[in-house]
Amino acid sequence: MTNHKRPPASVLFIFGGSGDLNYRKLTPALYNLFLDDYMPEKFEIAGIGRSAYTIDAYHEHLKDGITKFSRRKGEENGHWNEFSKNVTYLQMDAEDQAAYSVITDLVKAKEAEWGTHPNVIFYLAVAPQLVPAIATKLGSLNLCSDKASTRIVIEKPFGHDLQSAHDLNTLLGRMFSEEQIYRIDHYLGKETVQNIIALRFANAMFEPVWNRNFIDHIQITASETVGLEGRGGYYENSGALRDMVQNHILQILCMVAMEAPVSFDANEIRNKKVDVLNAIRPFSREKVHENAVRGQYSKGWRQGKAVPGYREEKGVAPESATDTYAAVKFYIDNWRWQGVPIYVRTGKHMHQKATNITLQFRPAPHNAFPTESAETWRPNRLTISIQPEMDIRMRFQAKRPGQSMMLEPVEMVFNFDEQFGDQHAPEAYETLLLDVMEGDATLFMRADQVEAAWKVVMPILETWENRTPVDFPNYAPDSWGPEDADAMIARDGHSWINLPK
Repeated sequence: MTNHKRPPASVLFIFGGSGDLNYRKLTPALYNLFLDDYMPEKFEIAGIGRSAYTIDAYHEHLKDGITKFSRRKGEENGHWNEFSKNVTYLQMDAEDQAAYSVITDLVKAKEAEWGTHPNVIFYLAVAPQLVPAIATKLGSLNLCSDKASTRIVIEKPFGHDLQSAHDLNTLLGRMFSEEQIYRIDHYLGKETVQNIIALRFANAMFEPVWNRNFIDHIQITASETVGLEGRGGYYENSGALRDMVQNHILQILCMVAMEAPVSFDANEIRNKKVDVLNAIRPFSREKVHENAVRGQYSKGWRQGKAVPGYREEKGVAPESATDTYAAVKFYIDNWRWQGVPIYVRTGKHMHQKATNITLQFRPAPHNAFPTESAETWRPNRLTISIQPEMDIRMRFQAKRPGQSMMLEPVEMVFNFDEQFGDQHAPEAYETLLLDVMEGDATLFMRADQVEAAWKVVMPILETWENRTPVDFPNYAPDSWGPEDADAMIARDGHSWINLPK
């Protein structure tokens, strides 16, 4: 027996059902929800794709993905057969309007079988260019006029720039109401990201110092040790600023900087996030070079293995100006954060895989200790690690043991795995898929959020696109990025904070 509420009966259609995202992420997430008794008592999952699969072959394909990519590798325990009874495959051409009748037929069949009208969820796990056509054809179905129970889930990237994001929002808005549209960013489903809200607003000791009076600056790092992994065609039209800063990093920034919500209502929290985006100081094109740095990795070595340069990767133009690294200094012009620089950076083939948020506090206003005691004096620092470690670290000064007053920085660490070791933290997609089934849009981006985030980065994108970089490639694999990024933060008297491995 489960002691938690389960979502109502649901039919989930996954466009791209034979694709990589479903294979690696979606079905493993749904299966884990099933094992944890979070799936509805009555559910049906229908993969939709062009590939020819028998039901048995499709089941074997998905089971292979669970074996390789689930957080519960090898924990099938006989439940797969029970789960797979609720999984089917529809081979159809998503460009053929007539083919969509199979969707309506399946929903009607399940409604008759279950004796209740189910939630109907359309998950578009497809290439971005296919989204408008599929959404338009879905919009012609009577099912989609049901605001209460029909939902559509759109993967990132949501648009290629501000105009295309606005156009896509307009198109979707003609067929679905805003409460039906779930724009998914898997970063927001990560346990540690959600814990930012718990840390800030469930603890009275943090909020009074979470402002410009006590915090000197903030850093957000999202670094990867991998390169393109065969995605050269996609990345050539994206780049680090579009791929990471515009969505993941700006959403994390919003959670760090937002005002306290009056409730946990989805729109209340999203309103507070939009306020942050709207308060970010806009760049003039003349100021972009002072506040933003781009980079591209060269060929080199990582752990004794040769790494090709970005321009040598498959699907990449030989003189490509695409950024594989981006660092930006933001300011938020409001009472809480006025004058506090927020430095963000992201890059591929970096020295370390890490996603960290660091709040550096101002130095103590007066040092009353003997000079020799403060050689290792360091300001207080709060670091939230999202991946690969999930922990929260607070650095403070303590007296070193001995007869003299010698100070040393020490850390208090809360580690998720150590604290909740035997409780499997759900994967981000598990959290987000459950929220979709429950109709909770808190962790999903609203139309105005998406467009506000694009407005923030557009001056940088337009400036970079109009100025060919003369120094690409400008950083080596297994480094921390280009020297210009170090120079940008050094001009303010700071340096990038790299946690030890």
